[in-house]
Amino acid sequence: MAAPAACTRFSDNYDLKEELGKGAFSVVRRCVQKSTGLEFAAKIINTKKLSARDFQKLEREARICRKLQHPNIVRLHDSIQEEHFHYLVFDLVTGGELFEDIVAREFYSEADASHCIQQILESVHHCHSNGVVHRDLKPENLLLASKAKGAAVKLADFGLAIEVPGDQQAWFGFAGTPGYLSPEVLKKEPYGKPVDIWACGVILYILLVGYPPFWDEDQHRLYAQIKIGAYDYPSPEWDTVTAEAKSLINEMLTVNPSKRITASEALKHPWICQRERVASMVHRQETVDCLKKFNARRKLKGAILTTMLATRNFSSKYDAHGRSIITKKGDGSQVKESTDSSTTLEDDDIKEDKVKGGVDRSSTVIAKDPEGYLPKQQTVLFKSETPLKLNDPTCFSCNGSDSSEDLENSHYIPLTGESDEADEIRIVCPNKTCSQLSTSSYGSARKQEIIKMTEQLIEAINTGEYEAYTKICDPHLTAFEPEALGNLVEGMDFHKFYFDNGKNCKALNTTILNPHVHLMGDEAACIAYVRLTQYMDKQGQAHTHQSEETRVWHKRDNKWQNVHFHRSSVTPPFAMK
Repeated sequence: MAAPAACTRFSDNYDLKEELGKGAFSVVRRCVQKSTGLEFAAKIINTKKLSARDFQKLEREARICRKLQHPNIVRLHDSIQEEHFHYLVFDLVTGGELFEDIVAREFYSEADASHCIQQILESVHHCHSNGVVHRDLKPENLLLASKAKGAAVKLADFGLAIEVPGDQQAWFGFAGTPGYLSPEVLKKEPYGKPVDIWACGVILYILLVGYPPFWDEDQHRLYAQIKIGAYDYPSPEWDTVTAEAKSLINEMLTVNPSKRITASEALKHPWICQRERVASMVHRQETVDCLKKFNARRKLKGAILTTMLATRNFSSKYDAHGRSIITKKGDGSQVKESTDSSTTLEDDDIKEDKVKGGVDRSSTVIAKDPEGYLPKQQTVLFKSETPLKLNDPTCFSCNGSDSSEDLENSHYIPLTGESDEADEIRIVCPNKTCSQLSTSSYGSARKQEIIKMTEQLIEAINTGEYEAYTKICDPHLTAFEPEALGNLVEGMDFHKFYFDNGKNCKALNTTILNPHVHLMGDEAACIAYVRLTQYMDKQGQAHTHQSEETRVWHKRDNKWQNVHFHRSSVTPPFAMK
């Protein structure tokens, strides 16, 4: 690839079009090359806002991408440096994420999974042959070239990639994504190219059954599983997977990196190179169903991570959502929960007992707001799985200043407080004029308020407290009830019948799964979720019931009320409404 002349300006060669994605320091826009009319994706980085370390990482990413030219890798076509901006011109990939495409297919088999992992391995083999280790292989970085059937899988985002000549093993720093990290990285041992193969093994496992091999809500326990390679092949979903597929996974998920299969060897595995003869051609509907849930979790956690604003120690390749900034962001992909997280970690010299001025972005949740501290619109909450001892009272967004220039040119917030366990700690800004917090965290706080109100409403239903229920609901509440004549009912009488006559039971547990909140202005919101109810019947038998619900909330006199809801299926009377 010919390097552009030093005097070349981006606008001399390209016309900028619509925005595809946006990050803390960059924006991705479609562009058209003037000389050819070809379309590309231009990642435009504001270098004025970069630290010296971030600028070095940017140069490393561009240098590595120039070396890699392969049909299964998002290619860098141009790199143009101007006074305050750096332009990286990549392939315009329009097919979205591979995992999202799979769940939309009418047919998906083990042989299809084999073809997917083959393309991923081809890209990894090309990287390794050129002395490059990606370090962040995960579903979010596996894209499709186009929407066309059979479009090529493309490996994207080389923001964490490093140059490792030959079979060199060294400590290159703690980097990667929790569920895809290799044992050697977690043990802080020398590592190299085998870390990418481990991640390929995790990806292949998910491709075959729709869930990851290592999973735990607690990140410490997750890491403990990975360090010893504690995974299995549970029935019944794995009963229909061929022995050859399991064999390849076993060789990829080998704890000892020196004994782990290489990309070149994996491509010669019978399940890959002889898939027509070896891999099963039977449609795997259960895998597709599980993968839909897996994808939904990722999207949900992406919404939660919106509340976690990047600190000044975050690399420039992360936007305010904790997402990597590259051409793939045009497809709207996001991040997922801690244990199968797409949230990338990087620390070139991470300590056991603290995070240096930053945070572990792998486990972000919304926690309860301690009373009497700061208004909600000035508070973002963070759950740490890593011991933290940080007490910086200065906001990285405004630096304690009211200056609009400071607000724009520095960004985001510090941690305050400390935690030796996986406790909830607070990220706050003491400056009430800080625009970063007022625009970002307040919206998230309202979303959590809606989730909390929904949980309170369901708790009133479970306990049969009609008075508490009426305080939360609008008197003219409308509802689509599957068991009601005509489905649509209005008012509280229909609901009151079940409170008066329902067989409520103490042995009752309700869980809200995958809640998605849409804010509609300051005084209206909609929440959609799956409601899972566990209960005991009169005979003492345990049952589980699932329904899909949507509720519309309206704020009146500074109080949220449920004004409408829709339920997808008939719920047992004791768990009504």
